[in-house]
Amino acid sequence: MVRKKKILKLMALLLVAMCISSGINTISASAETPYKTYTVDGYGRMQETQAAYLAKDTIYKFGEETFAKPNDMFVSDDGKIYVADTGNARIVVGDVNGNLIGVVGKGTLVSPRGVYVTDNGHIYVADRDAEAVFEFDENGKEVNRYGRPDNPLYGDDITYLPIKIVVNDAGIMFVVCESNTNGIVEISPAEGGTFLGYFGTNFTSTTLQDIIYRAISTPEQRAKRVSNIPSTPDNLAIDEKGLIYTVTRGEKSTTLKRLNIAGINMIQKRNDFYDDTPAAVAVGNNDNVYVLSANGYIYEYNNQGEPLYVFGAKDDGKQRIGLATQATSIQVGSKNELYVLDAEAGSIQVYQQSEFTGKLHTALNLYANGRYTESREPLTEVLQMNSMFDYANKAMGRAYFQEENYDEALRYARLSKDDEGYSDAFWEIRNNWLKRNIVAALLIIVALFILFKVITYFDRKKGILEGVRTLKKKMKENRLISNVMYAGYFMRHPFDGSYGIAREGRASWSAPSILLVVFMIEYVINKYMCGFLQKTIREGRYEFFTDIGTILIVIIALTACNYLVCTINEGEGTVKKIYTYFCYSLMPYICFTPLSFALSHVLTWNEQFLITLVEVVMYVWTAILVVLAIKEVNNYTGKETLKIIGLTAFTILIVALLIFIIYVLWSQVFSFIAEIFGEAVYRIGM
Repeated sequence: MVRKKKILKLMALLLVAMCISSGINTISASAETPYKTYTVDGYGRMQETQAAYLAKDTIYKFGEETFAKPNDMFVSDDGKIYVADTGNARIVVGDVNGNLIGVVGKGTLVSPRGVYVTDNGHIYVADRDAEAVFEFDENGKEVNRYGRPDNPLYGDDITYLPIKIVVNDAGIMFVVCESNTNGIVEISPAEGGTFLGYFGTNFTSTTLQDIIYRAISTPEQRAKRVSNIPSTPDNLAIDEKGLIYTVTRGEKSTTLKRLNIAGINMIQKRNDFYDDTPAAVAVGNNDNVYVLSANGYIYEYNNQGEPLYVFGAKDDGKQRIGLATQATSIQVGSKNELYVLDAEAGSIQVYQQSEFTGKLHTALNLYANGRYTESREPLTEVLQMNSMFDYANKAMGRAYFQEENYDEALRYARLSKDDEGYSDAFWEIRNNWLKRNIVAALLIIVALFILFKVITYFDRKKGILEGVRTLKKKMKENRLISNVMYAGYFMRHPFDGSYGIAREGRASWSAPSILLVVFMIEYVINKYMCGFLQKTIREGRYEFFTDIGTILIVIIALTACNYLVCTINEGEGTVKKIYTYFCYSLMPYICFTPLSFALSHVLTWNEQFLITLVEVVMYVWTAILVVLAIKEVNNYTGKETLKIIGLTAFTILIVALLIFIIYVLWSQVFSFIAEIFGEAVYRIGM
């Protein structure tokens, strides 16, 4: 009996231990991601998605050697981690388990800021305060020291303060020097260090305001302004092909660059998803690249600079795993794990990729190697895990395009809002359709031309279209139809048309209102049903009433404000006349929008300029009609017309401001009344 109780007690203890262990594991799993992961959808918005990387571990020291203000780090393929331990003036070498392997440069280095290790184990160190680049062999012995280049092309007044370095397979060093705005310093190891020139210089931009200021300001005033000089890169990396990646703060859409041997940026796509304070860049193993923010955020891009993920956050002092205080370096391990160096905490954060990211990386790798069909399998698995992950849809579409399955490529491009991919697939589909139907289309055109000639001939001989002409004449005798058709005459002959509105009784309420309704219908149809490449709104988002209400408010505001201004300034236009010429001025839009709508469904991305041309003609023509109508109907001079237009715009602005103020005040009143009512109901209920 006693033995049975002991067994039961032991089993109870084991059960409690299992529960505690389960609770601990749960807490650990949730603590692995103390941040959210975001991706960029096809509309350019940040959307939360599955965790891309899980916080795995934090390394505070190698053996008993801690770090003091470390600035850089390098992770080799064999798992060794080299840390530029700036505060202790040394390079500390350890492994991923935190074991100490060795210390390099102790007593030689002064302020190591950058470290790079070649395939043969040679360690290159950029030492700012020593004003030199040190080269150590695999045993930590100094073999070379590269000081300030003595080449005149380097610049006599330019300091040499190395802070970051990478080395290509030929042994050529690419060094970022503090405050050197000429670009990356390129040094050959030949003859103890030969200066080859500057590489990857950033460009400057000058605004029209700066040009005007410099033209009219004195030399003293120009001297006080900040010089317009290129930015110095903050960090750099190199891939296995020898391409150099740089990050530079303040460069906005060109923060990240991928430079070829000529120093030309190969990232052609421009986006705004770069951090304002980039600290480091690292090349991934799957044709991808990582950018680290000083605040601890990690951005992952493909090789074209398209964003895949954003994750991480700044540590709030709780020292949670996966968060950094002052991030300075990022490296990628052989198994796609990420290492982030935190200078403030003196630690290395370690992240491992999630299953979701692993499948995406597999697809990227297969696609980069031309294995398009094979890449679709992992992409399908990614989409099964998150069907709204637009980049996977985009990659799937591009894979189908490479297989010449253009229908599927078009479908996935539409799902991912990939304009370029959609355009390429549509071009191929259109080209194939033309090849199949060009002869039939030409025959139809010829047949229609012959039919037109036949009808014209018999009409001339027999008058077969006399009934049509009679009907057209009767329609013109109808005042409403006549006024509607007069809008076309107004569009072609604005001077005579304006005279008709002002003095021949062409002003009315009904005909302009019909044209306004047609305008609203065309506007709504074109906005929501135009071709994919022209659409500017999200799929499934319809705001018909808002669109119609906005148009009506604009027309009413234009008519009322223009009438008030014209009345004060002795204009001859009445409310009816002003309403009429504003609505008639919409005729270019009414006539050209069907053409623009049709073109949007048949043109590719490179042909969109034709639609732009149609729209420019349409809007310019409308503006000209408005200006001439204001002038002629109100009997103004050109100078008076410009004055009236300016006053009308100002009046509309004042009215809009008043409406906004009244809206805000009434909103507060209604909110106050609602709160009082809610409080009363609460007290009555008590």
